[in-house]
Amino acid sequence: MTKPDRPKTAARSGNKPSAMDSAAEALRLHTLLAPTVAAADLYLEEVKVHFAGSHRTVSVIVDLPEDAVGGVGLDAISAISRELSDVMDTDPNDDGNAYDLEISSPGATRPMTEPRHWRRALGRMAKVSASDRENFVGRILAVDDDGVLFKPELPVKKGMKPKQGEPEKVLFTAIRRGVVELEFARLDEAELDLEFEAASGNAVDGEGS
Repeated sequence: MTKPDRPKTAARSGNKPSAMDSAAEALRLHTLLAPTVAAADLYLEEVKVHFAGSHRTVSVIVDLPEDAVGGVGLDAISAISRELSDVMDTDPNDDGNAYDLEISSPGATRPMTEPRHWRRALGRMAKVSASDRENFVGRILAVDDDGVLFKPELPVKKGMKPKQGEPEKVLFTAIRRGVVELEFARLDEAELDLEFEAASGNAVDGEGS
């Protein structure tokens, strides 16, 4: 979505914006846009700003709340795009220069870097690199303040049916990288509750155990 030049306030100086300028503007816009995103029952994941001269490209990533299932639909993206465009058009601190506004939702295989990312992936298979292992694969059974409870997928010979190990908890402090593994199905809530109940007595609090 591209907006034309608008004579609001004085334009930016002729100095080329720095990375610090981009970060400061992204933070300012995050504060400006967050209430509108929250009012739409969405979560403002990230705001990025890229300058090309006096022109800005503002990239906004929105997600569902962490207790929701599924992804952000196209209708929701379209609706929030219009609302955020209106907010930016009436931004009292805007410099009047043209900008592009890009709205998107997180990709299915985005790196999971925050506890809320893991909660959003509850019931999904994930591949994890931790301080004590690489390419650990398991289904996410539960997420608490300090880590993730997995049902591990054990390595088997090619062509053999996958096997699951005993539930293991991996602490956030041990996780270096985690991504969702794409699959055709995920556990529904009833199955997940049963898995969690079965695992709750077996989970061990500790790094990689």
